[in-house]
Amino acid sequence: MLYKPVSIGGLLLSGNIFLAPVAGYSDKAFRSICVDCGADFTYTEMVSSEALVRDSDKTESLIGRAPNEKAYAVQIFGSNPEYMAKTAVIIAEKYSPECIDINSGCPMAKITKNGAGSALMTDIPLLYRIVKAVNDAMAPYKIPVTLKIRSGFTADKLNWKEAASAAIDAGVKMLTLHPRTRSQVYSGKADWNILAELVQFAKPYQIPIFGSGDLFSPEDAKKMLEETGCAGIMFARGAMGNPFIFTQTRELLTNGTYGEISTEQKIRTGFKELIFLCDEKGEEKGCREMRKRFAAYTKGIPDGSRLRQELVQASTIAEYKAIIQSAFNISCF
Repeated sequence: MLYKPVSIGGLLLSGNIFLAPVAGYSDKAFRSICVDCGADFTYTEMVSSEALVRDSDKTESLIGRAPNEKAYAVQIFGSNPEYMAKTAVIIAEKYSPECIDINSGCPMAKITKNGAGSALMTDIPLLYRIVKAVNDAMAPYKIPVTLKIRSGFTADKLNWKEAASAAIDAGVKMLTLHPRTRSQVYSGKADWNILAELVQFAKPYQIPIFGSGDLFSPEDAKKMLEETGCAGIMFARGAMGNPFIFTQTRELLTNGTYGEISTEQKIRTGFKELIFLCDEKGEEKGCREMRKRFAAYTKGIPDGSRLRQELVQASTIAEYKAIIQSAFNISCF
């Protein structure tokens, strides 16, 4: 059975199709839309431990639970075990997420230059101390700690096994692997063979292994589950402008087929996300951020190129509405 419940420590989830943490994207608005469209579990975008310990209002705005999120995880990043543990406690006490996730996979230079993200793959003892500190801090709250890693920092240093072993020893309750190196960023192909090897390596420890990387369709998800034996998958870029991928994947895994999404459904969902985003961040910022997101919703629809050119100029909800109604004769409300 490819679609199935999954246990993360003491947390039992009904399905194994997750939304990955995506920087600049996985805010409350997008996560809420993904839950509506069938995501079984969602992750926030990564939160700086140093910023949160300094009481950054901007950072706290990333963490809140969406109204329809029955279960979600907050992802944190940093290179200081003490700060990471303090951050986890702040989050546990204020937001009560179901999981705390540690980022050891982000390839962006602004993160790795400070020793965080995938830079932790170059210092396995530090990775162990961070996971151990966060896990110990979360024990009183009974919040499981999860970890996302890459295959390694460079192609000549594929140390995913060492990272996984250290994390398991430190008490992690789930591992997610994006089987690319940091130096690849998102280029080339994700090596699912490494994911399959990690699944076999982790079997004696009985913790779920999730896969991420090159998942852009329900068929991709099915193939990863079949070829690697992983416990579940996380959609990242594949869900951008296409949150329907969660329900479609569940349908494919359970029924062998899935329904297509109409142009009207895509546009209505995009507009709904716009409203959520503006409610959360204000109309000016919400409309500005939604330009790239709405462009993603319009991919593959008739005359989508012209529509994208108009949408990237929109600055108010009224302008979005006028453009949409003119193009499709769709009432947004």
